[in-house]
Amino acid sequence: MSDAQPYYLKDDGVIPNSALPLLLYRQVIDAAHADRASTFEQRFAQNGWTHTWRNGIYSFPHYHSTAHEVLGIACGSARVRLGGGGGIVLDVKTGDALLLPAGVGHQNLGGSADLLVIGAYPQGQDWDLCRQARGRRELDQITRVPLPSRDPISGVCGGLNEHWPHA
Repeated sequence: MSDAQPYYLKDDGVIPNSALPLLLYRQVIDAAHADRASTFEQRFAQNGWTHTWRNGIYSFPHYHSTAHEVLGIACGSARVRLGGGGGIVLDVKTGDALLLPAGVGHQNLGGSADLLVIGAYPQGQDWDLCRQARGRRELDQITRVPLPSRDPISGVCGGLNEHWPHA
């Protein structure tokens, strides 16, 4: 059993979201750890999540239609709107992580000056940047994004394996 908290988000007319739940992992890396950024990168890579980057979260609502995404909060804190205008707002802080299924909107509503986010995608998935649903083709594309074989945080026994159905 994982410590991931699932959130189910519905299409709000602009952001399509997903039938799969967004997963919030609290304090998966100790905030006192010296190099949390590298630790997130290493953990993601060990579990098959690649194309890592270091930055923040865009301040405009957006989603990815071609890839799932994990966001690890290596430093600082942020208030994040998830799922678009009809979604939820969560406060995340150092050591937390968010697993976003393809189609789930995310937006930074305000973060600390030291905010550092580590992002990654399942191996073989390339991300795109979408601001609003463009039609049936894109919505179909979201549902066809392959499910990753491993949870980015815990590997074979993580929240993804518990909350995302596998064929």
